Amino acid sequence: MLQFITKFRLFFANLTGKIGFYPSLFAFGGLCIGFIMLYAESKGVSSFLIEHAPQLVINDADTARTLLSTFIGGIISLMVFSFSMVMILLNQASNNYSPRILPGLISNKRHQYVLGYYIATLIYCILILLSIKPTDNKYQLPGFAVLIGIILSMLVLALFIYFIHSISEAIQINKIIETIYQKAKTRLTQLINQTDEEYSKTDFPESKDWNVIKINNTGYLQTIAVDALLELCNELDCKIEILAPKGTFILKNVPIARCDKELEEEQRNHLLTCFGFSRSEIVKHNYILGFKQLTEIAIKAMSPGINDPGTAITCIDYLSELFALRLCKEDFSYIKNKDDEAVISLRTIDFKELIYFVFVPLRGYCKHDVVMLHKMLTALYFLLQTKSVINNAEEIIIDEINLILIDAKANITNKKDLKGVFTIRDKAAAYNNTDRKLVSLE
Repeated sequence: MLQFITKFRLFFANLTGKIGFYPSLFAFGGLCIGFIMLYAESKGVSSFLIEHAPQLVINDADTARTLLSTFIGGIISLMVFSFSMVMILLNQASNNYSPRILPGLISNKRHQYVLGYYIATLIYCILILLSIKPTDNKYQLPGFAVLIGIILSMLVLALFIYFIHSISEAIQINKIIETIYQKAKTRLTQLINQTDEEYSKTDFPESKDWNVIKINNTGYLQTIAVDALLELCNELDCKIEILAPKGTFILKNVPIARCDKELEEEQRNHLLTCFGFSRSEIVKHNYILGFKQLTEIAIKAMSPGINDPGTAITCIDYLSELFALRLCKEDFSYIKNKDDEAVISLRTIDFKELIYFVFVPLRGYCKHDVVMLHKMLTALYFLLQTKSVINNAEEIIIDEINLILIDAKANITNKKDLKGVFTIRDKAAAYNNTDRKLVSLE
């Protein structure tokens, strides 16, 4: 039963991430409302309103058909215009910024709600239009249902205005960068709040000789059903170490976990159902992707075809804030049972690996640009002053500063510009409490 619930949770999480999920729900809702109104009409709701509030009822069949036909045609035109514009804007965002940001833009639920409302209103109007029969009896006309269709169609116009405003704002680069930053920050803050400061790595046993569990799937490790995994550990009285960090692309038959006990085939299958895979990456599930996307936008902005250093500088500013927040999180993560004992060890990307793979491409693409070198060094100088829970954080930052200084010396020929870059080096030296020496200008 637990295995079925775990599978259902992962399936539902995957399903709600699809672009067509919420529009489908709205469409079904529009169909249901249409049948409810037709049932109400069969019970005489229009006849009652004609007698008590005649102004609320459309009592002419030709007028009702004309109105509904016009609304149907208008809504279809709005849908074509709206989502043709979306495709153009998404293509522009992919070319100018990064293809990785498209899933985040497409999965915007507000835009899905608007699309769903369009479809729901369209289905409702078609259903009511089909129910209108040529008759001279105004009491047999679904007048009140037509009025509801008019109100729903008027709301379509209001949502169209909102949609134009929302999509034009969402495609702005500053808004895209801020959205990525906020999602990564939210996820990272959640992980920091779950970290137990009194816990250390020595509390979890060495797992080198444990039984290896291989995955039977391929894709990005998107989610881990921690609750189900913890319940499995309690049931089998075992400990599990996850070998792959979330967001990693995993191939079939690659080890994904280790267990301190030999598991039967059914138990292994149960454990594997706790891992959810996807063919795409989502920032709200994996904060590392936020670092990747901001880095890629900065690199694309510095390419000769785009040539937008202002966007690259903005990305580095947001990366600095995320790195400062990352310094508040340990390089390990454990899940405890009800006895306050760590039974699950989660694999995480450590700070050294993260900062290196962010700054490697930035150094490669920006080493000839004095402004960008200055900005990267300023960001690292800021991190050097930030309080950290990671023991060797200062050494890692100093090493990264040295790499940038070496690239600057090798690529900047103007001595005055180079001296300006090295002024940040002199400021960082005042906060260098490690035994590592900073590269000198001479």
